[in-house]
Amino acid sequence: MVGRQHVEELPDGTTVRLGMFLSNQKSRRDKLTDQQLAQLAELGLAWA
Repeated sequence: MVGRQHVEELPDGTTVRLGMFLSNQKSRRDKLTDQQLAQLAELGLAWA
């Protein structure tokens, strides 16, 4: 679990607003396909 404000810095120096991404995916999960949910579950997201 990461907070909504969490930002990850990648090895190439770019930043990803991971917390915002996860928050958006969770709030829109009813619109995600079964394949998308399965991919998120493979990454360890319990709600997916």
